[in-house]
Amino acid sequence: MFDLVLKNLRLLDYSDGMSIAIEDGKIAKISKSSIEGDKEIDLEGQIVLPGLIDPHVHFRDPGLTYKEDFKTGSMAAAHGGFTFVMDMPNTVPKTNTYEAFKEKQKIAESKSIVNFGLHAGYSTLDEMEKILELNPMSFKVFMDLETDENLEKIFQDISNLSKKPIVTVHAEKRDIVLESTKNLAEESEAIAYSYGRPAESEDASVAQAIELSKKYGVDLHICHLSTKNAMKLAISNNVSFEFTPHHLLYDNTAFNEFGTLIKTNPPLREKGKNVTINDLNENSMIGTDHAPHSLEEKTKGVWDSSPGIPSLETVLSLLLTEVNRSNLDLRLIPKIFSENAAKRFNLENKGFIKEGFDADLVVIDLKKEGVFDIDSFYTKAEYSPFDGLSYKGKATMTIVNGEIVMENDILI
Repeated sequence: MFDLVLKNLRLLDYSDGMSIAIEDGKIAKISKSSIEGDKEIDLEGQIVLPGLIDPHVHFRDPGLTYKEDFKTGSMAAAHGGFTFVMDMPNTVPKTNTYEAFKEKQKIAESKSIVNFGLHAGYSTLDEMEKILELNPMSFKVFMDLETDENLEKIFQDISNLSKKPIVTVHAEKRDIVLESTKNLAEESEAIAYSYGRPAESEDASVAQAIELSKKYGVDLHICHLSTKNAMKLAISNNVSFEFTPHHLLYDNTAFNEFGTLIKTNPPLREKGKNVTINDLNENSMIGTDHAPHSLEEKTKGVWDSSPGIPSLETVLSLLLTEVNRSNLDLRLIPKIFSENAAKRFNLENKGFIKEGFDADLVVIDLKKEGVFDIDSFYTKAEYSPFDGLSYKGKATMTIVNGEIVMENDILI
């Protein structure tokens, strides 16, 4: 007898009427025939996908927990169908020492209701060697904060580590951003922000990152890629990257509707220069860049408002809506949300529905309709540019390590 059996479900690679048996947190059996379990749930034909994996979140823990913490962030993740998240290192203190990394691990272990990994920040060679013992997802480099001279040293230092980690980069060219922002300092419309950090700054930064990665033999991954030219550069050089939902679904004219609530780094791009939903394919990867702030921090004007939006609780429904509109193939959903991230970040036994793999699963109702309501979200953020937007398609159950953690919007 198995711990849990999900019955009468649809798997994309099988026929309808399938069953999945779960035992000791693992997928024990996948079968068309009847399976008995201690607990059985009839999913009434709903689709089961691998639990979603987000390679890019900011849970603000420690140091900035008035914005989010590992408890509320992981609750938001589970609500949105995510079973694994990777947290960025720009907390207080930064996660760029062995002690800070270890402390964040303890915090996450005590608070998180989903599985997690941590990205580390660049530091001294000694500190990075010690951090490697703790298996960071990557070392993150914020290129927009560094001079060319510093970037040369950073890539060289990382290349000298005993193991070759993935290097994730925020790719915007510092000198272009500083000059453009200076020239637009008197502008007060929110859309000016997209020209203060222009598409050309990302294109130049991606080209620089690729050049440095080749020079020093670094394993490069580009975060929140947002321009067509940068995408072409990455693809032609076989460099991995991730898309955010906001960059895929909006261009910079959305600033006229949402103002600074939709301000992010990098910003939304001009039509023609921006990536779109049509750029998704079987090799793509979604990283939400879930980055909550207080409402006060988001409403300080074009230049002083904090960049970042919460996305974990909206992204799946946003893209399932595109599936229902025939703008996106349903079969891409497990690839862009689970499989490709699991492979890229070497997550063992995750990202796929296979016997012996971890029982990290999300159940979706492709026909469930609703309206996003920020008041029903679990994130601490009190804003979302998607608040009030209609959707069709939703996560109805999230299972982490064989345990149901969310069912019909309620965390268990």
